[in-house]
Amino acid sequence: RNVEKTENMAQDIATARQGARVLGLGSVDVRSIQSLQSAVDKCVNELGGIDFVIAGAAGNFLASINQLSPNAFKSVIDIDVLGSYNTLKATLPALVASAKKHRCDGKTPSLIGTGGRIIFISATIHYTTMPLQTHVSVAKAGVDALSASTAIEFGPYGVTSNIIAPGPIGGTEGMERLSRKEDTERSLKMVPLGRWGTVKEIADATVYLFGDAGNFVNGSVLVVDGAAWRTGSANPGSGFQYPDFLMGGEVVSGVKGMKQSKL
Repeated sequence: RNVEKTENMAQDIATARQGARVLGLGSVDVRSIQSLQSAVDKCVNELGGIDFVIAGAAGNFLASINQLSPNAFKSVIDIDVLGSYNTLKATLPALVASAKKHRCDGKTPSLIGTGGRIIFISATIHYTTMPLQTHVSVAKAGVDALSASTAIEFGPYGVTSNIIAPGPIGGTEGMERLSRKEDTERSLKMVPLGRWGTVKEIADATVYLFGDAGNFVNGSVLVVDGAAWRTGSANPGSGFQYPDFLMGGEVVSGVKGMKQSKL
């Protein structure tokens, strides 16, 4: 992330609670374990440890397989899958230490809160797959598998690992980059709850998994999408008519998140 934006956001977050200390570490590249390890070491040294981790780095654009070069495919895998793995590897020692400190037996309330928890941000696209999102479907399936493996390997240490899979969230960069204005109204009607989700609702899901209510939740996928994935039409690129768009060899247009790569 941009250094200035990161530092400004840190200052904004710090206003949420008097006396809070927030580190804004910009220009961290999740594809580089060295870059992440440096950031983690700084957090541990200056804040005393790490209790909670959110692995949410992602890259996305609309492209058919015919448009998708190996390099373009690799770029998404590197950010989503390798980035999530690097985040896990760099923070695991701190998470194990936190889990030991905050161990919960499910009966006695912890006097010092919870800890030793990681959330991976995934998606619902790969549940059914969809055109123009092959790269993301593969990447998010990998992230889901990584979270599940973490849950069973580090659960015995008290660490919990879960997935939050957001659906269409209004006012976010993803919605702006991956949908056309003319398709928005039709897609909205296909969300069973009849509206887009909100950023707060994703935040609430995070609080649930990190709080006491999530003490025994491990290896789970929490879908927050108003059942949108079950109708399929609220997914990125759903406005491009299938299969005519693919059969006609057309190029994705009208959205900010598009790739011009060729085979």
